[in-house]
Amino acid sequence: MNLKKYTSLLRAGIMESLNYRLSALVLFFGNLVYIAIIYYLWRAIYASSPTDVVGGMTFTDTLIYVVLASSLFSFMEMYFVWDIGRSVQSGKIALDLIKPMAYRDYVFWSCAGTLFTNFFSVFLPTFIVIEIVTKGAIDFGMNLVWFIPSVIMGVVINYNIDFFVGSICLYTESIWGINMMKQVIVLLFSGATIPLAFFPDKLQSIAYHLPFQSIYNTPLSILLMHSPSVSQVLPMILLQLFWCVALTLFTSLFWFISIRQVTVNGG
Repeated sequence: MNLKKYTSLLRAGIMESLNYRLSALVLFFGNLVYIAIIYYLWRAIYASSPTDVVGGMTFTDTLIYVVLASSLFSFMEMYFVWDIGRSVQSGKIALDLIKPMAYRDYVFWSCAGTLFTNFFSVFLPTFIVIEIVTKGAIDFGMNLVWFIPSVIMGVVINYNIDFFVGSICLYTESIWGINMMKQVIVLLFSGATIPLAFFPDKLQSIAYHLPFQSIYNTPLSILLMHSPSVSQVLPMILLQLFWCVALTLFTSLFWFISIRQVTVNGG
């Protein structure tokens, strides 16, 4: 495998992201405002609760979960679905398909640079801030060791879901409605907006049988554990691995079938 073409795309993505340093700065300070709002919101919710633990989570756990879920979303979201939609509508997809690289790989590595810069400009600073605000509530032990591969698999799962949605555009030639519906479903069932522990039992059961919870809920649940054992974490990691493999195979097959539908308007 020629790694040079992948690293070239990664480097180009990083360079492009660095051209928009102001947007990264605005996003970071926006996260600080979000932390302040979430802090007082959940403080009020817990103040009105008869117990200090809601859904098995303390106020500090909830604050860490919700804030880092938001920063993980900013870090992981690559927005390439809109690019695929525009490429199909304009006919540019035909040129992308003749590039000397598989289209799925080309899309991922074109966005990898943004992932890299978002990690250092958004997620890492937010992680440091929330660690300071909670006075070191996050353990730096095996939970952090397991958290890293869990986040990587979350990126893979999220990428495959987005690529599947982007592939649908080959049939519809319009992606706006489908992508908006996807975002609502993912944000709800992944735990990106509300911890899944707060869901009613039936809705929680549904969420845990879907791949979306493996994107944000699994990494954050692992991070909040104190000295987790292998027996605690391994089932969660294996479930993530299952969804990585299953979704990669499914989206690859769906793309192989769907690419036959390509038509270039005006050509």
